Amino acid sequence: MDLFQTIILGFIQGVTEWLPISSTGHLRIAEHLFGLTVPVIFDVTLHFGTLIVTLVFFRKEIINILTALAKRDFKTEYGRLIPVIIVGTVPTILIGFFLGDALDTYFSSFLALGTGFIVSGAVLYSSKFGGEKKESVTYVDALLIGTAQGFAIIPSISRSGITIAVALLIGLKREKAFKFSFLLSVPAIIGALGLTFYEQRAALTVAGIGGTEIAVGVVVSIVISFLALNLLWRVIASRKFYFFAVYCFAVGALLVGLSLFGF
Repeated sequence: MDLFQTIILGFIQGVTEWLPISSTGHLRIAEHLFGLTVPVIFDVTLHFGTLIVTLVFFRKEIINILTALAKRDFKTEYGRLIPVIIVGTVPTILIGFFLGDALDTYFSSFLALGTGFIVSGAVLYSSKFGGEKKESVTYVDALLIGTAQGFAIIPSISRSGITIAVALLIGLKREKAFKFSFLLSVPAIIGALGLTFYEQRAALTVAGIGGTEIAVGVVVSIVISFLALNLLWRVIASRKFYFFAVYCFAVGALLVGLSLFGF
């Protein structure tokens, strides 16, 4: 992998991690077009950049949550988020542990990726029918959103897309859905980073990916992520979140069509 390819992959990660169109799915497509066989740990490493952006963008909320946790105060607005984030993280962990490798392996062909994009588009479109009546996340809501996040391990299912869509569909207000989706992503990304580095720490060297490529990819991902995250919030605020379904349908149909021609 050369620096140009690394920059492209970092750019793709930065844009598609936040926009609800699946970062991993687009990375797989780009890697296929480049003729690269990239270990999963490299894709996960790029998520480190988007994790940094999440921590910076939501720093106020995260500081307030950590302060409430230190004080063992679970009655304030941010204190009440602690148990629901924990509840939402549980199904994500279980799905990742028991089904993660199988789902990641199965959804590697263009046909499977295309099918995933189409399913993701259907979920995104359904979000327009949410009532936006709820001000807070219940335990049941957290389980549903956390389960959706777990299945986002499928490469062409967008994590941000499916979690925000499910949150909107069950009636959460837009700002609450937006914030909870990304606050819920923090323990999931940290866990994925830690586990993947432990299991595949030697894979980057074997694949010939050095520190320079990793650093460039992460930096590009961070820079682009700030722009994409702000764009995502403006789209959600304008009630046009479900428009991304059109893009997912188009990419899904293209991939399914290409699979019929042997790609």
